[in-house]
Amino acid sequence: MNNHLTQITNVLVIGCGGAGLRSAIEIKKSGLDVCILGKRPKTDAHTVLAAGGINAALGNLDKADSWEQHFIDTYLEGYGIGDPLKVQIMAKESPCLVKEIDKWGADFAKLKNGELDQRFFGAHKYRRTCYSGDFTGLSILKTLLKKADELHIPIYDNQYVTELLIKENTCFGAMSFNMSSSERTVHLADAVILCTGGHTRLWKKSSSRKNENTGDGYYLALKAGCQLIDMEMVQFHPSGMVLPEEIEGTLVTEAVRGEGGMLINNKGERFMKNYDPQRMELSTRDKVAIANYTEIIEGRGTKNGAVFLDISHKSKDFIIEKLPSIYRQFLEAQMLDISKSPMEVAPTAHYSMGGILVNPEDLSTSVDGLFAAGEVAGGLHGANRLGGNSLAEILIFGKRAGNASSKYSNKIDRQLRSNETISLAHENINKFIKNGDELVRPLQHELRLIMWKYCGVIKSETSLLEGLSKIEIIKNKLNNIDIRIDKYNCEDLSLIFDLQSSLLSAKATIISALKRNESRGAHQRSDFPKLDPLCQFNCLVSMDKNSNLRISKLPLKELKGNLKTIIVNAKRDEDIKHKLLE
Repeated sequence: MNNHLTQITNVLVIGCGGAGLRSAIEIKKSGLDVCILGKRPKTDAHTVLAAGGINAALGNLDKADSWEQHFIDTYLEGYGIGDPLKVQIMAKESPCLVKEIDKWGADFAKLKNGELDQRFFGAHKYRRTCYSGDFTGLSILKTLLKKADELHIPIYDNQYVTELLIKENTCFGAMSFNMSSSERTVHLADAVILCTGGHTRLWKKSSSRKNENTGDGYYLALKAGCQLIDMEMVQFHPSGMVLPEEIEGTLVTEAVRGEGGMLINNKGERFMKNYDPQRMELSTRDKVAIANYTEIIEGRGTKNGAVFLDISHKSKDFIIEKLPSIYRQFLEAQMLDISKSPMEVAPTAHYSMGGILVNPEDLSTSVDGLFAAGEVAGGLHGANRLGGNSLAEILIFGKRAGNASSKYSNKIDRQLRSNETISLAHENINKFIKNGDELVRPLQHELRLIMWKYCGVIKSETSLLEGLSKIEIIKNKLNNIDIRIDKYNCEDLSLIFDLQSSLLSAKATIISALKRNESRGAHQRSDFPKLDPLCQFNCLVSMDKNSNLRISKLPLKELKGNLKTIIVNAKRDEDIKHKLLE
């Protein structure tokens, strides 16, 4: 079957979350045609899960705040491996973009004088996080959707992109199929922007939901000829739910600890005193995640593989006032009243800090006409992401990618086409549609268990190599999976592409983790427990002509001029009281 519809546009955006929408808005404002493809319903992109806020050094409450201080906090908390230029762009441009989205209708909390309210977030020296209650991401997404609607930007959700169309190292579009009808479409475009999110659903405990963040953007990029950077840097949030299984990994906000919640093991000990006696439960995210993980794997956890988080010493009225969402979350999911009983929590895979290697100014990749923005792109967060920076990232770099792709489209004289490339894209779908002995869902589940067990919060060479060999076993089963489609349902077809992407992303993560023989930020090795000042590199993953992954070291981007002066004179602020990450 090689039938397809054809759709032509100036720029194609893949991914209908915040980065994709902001890109498309910029393209449309420049006078070009743009269309957006999304897997999920457009009103329910992953952006809705970003609760806490968006950072901008506005200085509305703390007058001493500045873009320089935002740069310092982000660069140093990323343990010095982020791209200084990308960090600088975010720090400088977020005030303007935050004010813009508020004006468009995001309606952030205001002070009495009408300026945006700002609150503390973890490891930020000053109050610079703007917010809409505890639903900032949802507020931003709704605002961008409204703007896209006003500009008549077509958004096709329920589309699964299987391949980028490449000829002579130039991207000229993408192949997709409709996840309900299996109808295929060839999207021809001057330029393509990937805004597909990360890969944290690869872990058994994950704050991502079913069928999202499976690493498909990384797969598309590698296959097209791009490189990935910092794939070993995966952020684990310290507290995710463990029951019921279908929502395992759902976040339990760090505000619970901020309001006095205590972490306790199965011996009744408040164990943070062994890991960070000064800050206890208000320690940094990586330290609390390591503490929780260690208690569980060393046998001091609950029978459900968790630790206790207890706020029942506070009054019910206090809890309902300060933590209404969490109170309701546990009541609805577990019939548990957290004002009477402790919660069970465990670390959960939360954010992909690595991603596609891009030019920080225009978000271009090493493939002509291909750009990437949002969580799918690397370079900003280094070894640790600060809460509130990811929502700033999608707006700032979404806008820049939209701008750069428009300029690219206007500049080219002719658009490449290749029937051979399109035929091959059809073949790559057709090869999976056949009877087989394996089912895709159990293999996905198996992969998530492997990643959690062998490439979890704390890793070692032994565990990583074992994980790698187990991934190869699943990979060898790919061609024997039973995939049947009909005109009403082709879920299995999207799942096998998800699995193919996940296997490649998992391998990229593990080989990067093996390359970094130290512990730095979110990357923790039990066999190399200390940070090594000599490890001044980024891990770079590429794919060779035989589809094998290659790992190499990329020297860190140098701090130049005033940025070097800023960092040399900076002091890392260790006091994070009242400053929580989300």
